[in-house]
Amino acid sequence: MIRKSWKGTGKGKNMINKLVDKIRKTNAPIVVGLDPMLSYVPEHIQKAAFSEFGETPAGAADAIVDATYDLIPAVKPQIAMYEQFGVEGVKAFQKTVDYCHEKDLVVIGDVKRGDIGSTSAAYATGQRGKVQIGSKSYSTFDEDFATVNPYLGTDGIKPFVDVCKEEKKGIFILVKTSNPSSGEFQDRLIDGRPLYEIVGEKVAEWGADCMGDSYSYVGAVVGATYPEQGKILRKIMPKSFILVPGYGAQGGKGKDLVHFFNEDGLGAIINSSRGIIAAYKQDKYKEQGITPENFADASRLAVQDMIADIAGALGTK
Repeated sequence: MIRKSWKGTGKGKNMINKLVDKIRKTNAPIVVGLDPMLSYVPEHIQKAAFSEFGETPAGAADAIVDATYDLIPAVKPQIAMYEQFGVEGVKAFQKTVDYCHEKDLVVIGDVKRGDIGSTSAAYATGQRGKVQIGSKSYSTFDEDFATVNPYLGTDGIKPFVDVCKEEKKGIFILVKTSNPSSGEFQDRLIDGRPLYEIVGEKVAEWGADCMGDSYSYVGAVVGATYPEQGKILRKIMPKSFILVPGYGAQGGKGKDLVHFFNEDGLGAIINSSRGIIAAYKQDKYKEQGITPENFADASRLAVQDMIADIAGALGTK
């Protein structure tokens, strides 16, 4: 699992700058979420893997990446979907990260880490930093960004920010999440203001001295399912990139996303996971001749449709 630092992603380059550059190049402010649930993987892929390796976990992430990497700037592998398969799943997560780097994609590790002190520092190092062993330094998972839980406050965030500065990599801090029960805590009023606004202010504060050319590499997670809150948070965090889950399968549409972006057309990256990975199951793609055997073609079509939907919405901003 521990290996020498991988050389292919533009070592030393500020990752928020790379993300912005790739969004501009592809004209696609989207990230493909890689959630390797077996129910998303076509049966013929499962059978082939079981035949070769036995009935052990095997995903179709490489095929999805192969079908879409030229259209997109980034991917977001969800570590829990790999960890559910134990050690072999974690190995697969590492292979996914490495393979996406080979395709020059920005990798956002959806890990939602958060703790305090040395534990938080270990999480920060493990996901995006380097570990010192004797006289040598090694990268571990080597993601470019990681999602982080702010519930423990500055004690939990500072170690991640320190690694941001050292490695020129980034984090996305949970602010207003897309799930229905997020309001149980995030919408609670503190001195008359919802908690998510206060967290947004802290994100802007933590990221103030972690700037790339235009944006901080300390960003935020704000769900597409809460567009009005997104509009407010965009104003609170003008220099923070916003990772926006909840598009597609959770109900978010392009028209809901307009105010997550700044006037420069940047500032947000929209995630879709099963809407792309399992697109081959959707009737609209079946009607275009998609079958489980060419499931990766459906993923490519879903990415193209998502790009058009978002571009159309931004054109009316």
